[in-house]
Amino acid sequence: MPNHLLEIDDLSTSGIAEVIRLSLVKDPDQVLHNKGAALLFEKPSNRTRNSMEMAIIQLGGHPITIRPDEVGIGARESAEDVARTLSCYHALIGARVFEHSTVEQLASASDSPVVNMLSDKSHPLQALADLLTIWEEFSTFEGCIVSYVGDANNVARSLAIACGLVGIEFRIAHPNGYGFSKADEEMIQGMGMNFSSTLSPAEAVAGAHVVYTDVWASMGQEEEREKRLSDFEGFTVEDRLFELTNEDSIFMHCLPAHPGEEVSRSVLDSGRSRIWEQAENRMHAARGFLLHLFQERNQ
Repeated sequence: MPNHLLEIDDLSTSGIAEVIRLSLVKDPDQVLHNKGAALLFEKPSNRTRNSMEMAIIQLGGHPITIRPDEVGIGARESAEDVARTLSCYHALIGARVFEHSTVEQLASASDSPVVNMLSDKSHPLQALADLLTIWEEFSTFEGCIVSYVGDANNVARSLAIACGLVGIEFRIAHPNGYGFSKADEEMIQGMGMNFSSTLSPAEAVAGAHVVYTDVWASMGQEEEREKRLSDFEGFTVEDRLFELTNEDSIFMHCLPAHPGEEVSRSVLDSGRSRIWEQAENRMHAARGFLLHLFQERNQ
């Protein structure tokens, strides 16, 4: 049976630890030697395409990136039939989509593992890269506090779940109306993690080791941009907010960033920023996950 990765909790705590260990391996086994990997994009991406293609190449595989107009999921062909077709040729299907239901439909019909490269609900590969970045910085998750300032979006959701799985305290500060859904909040709290939600960025970041943010209007939310800019006033991660954090704290952002909106240019470019290490870790974490996946499948 395929081992899909649709959300970060498709991995166990020990599985995440193994992925992080394998992400640091410099000369990985060629577990994808002479195998194809289909990378299906409904939404374009800089980091996702480059990191996934290079991770697959580093494992000996051949990535094939597929544009949305070449497939037309749900219009030209159903998601299930796309999955059935691609799994005839490829050992892996990666999908970066608008709706989470699309990756679920792909997974329901595929004979190959389906990896969610982003959906409106989750971003598990980003969460793995985030955990890797935190591990490299602190060499432990124990006692670590991650504070997310902004919209409780797909990135925040996957990050919160990931933190719960490895024992990191997770806090989120958001304006009214931009928090997690009741179902998501109950699910996150049900993990038994140290989780809190607040309307105050200052409260969220006090003593934090990691301050994380994302754009206020993501791809597909362009019509909401002006309203969101107004609603998120006062939530910019800037220097005076950082003064409230732990003395060895770092800043993280999944990119692309909008300097002057969700984060100031001074924080983004500061010596405490780890955005480029985080971006590079998208490749290492993807390679680590695929190595973990195919080592288990090849045993």
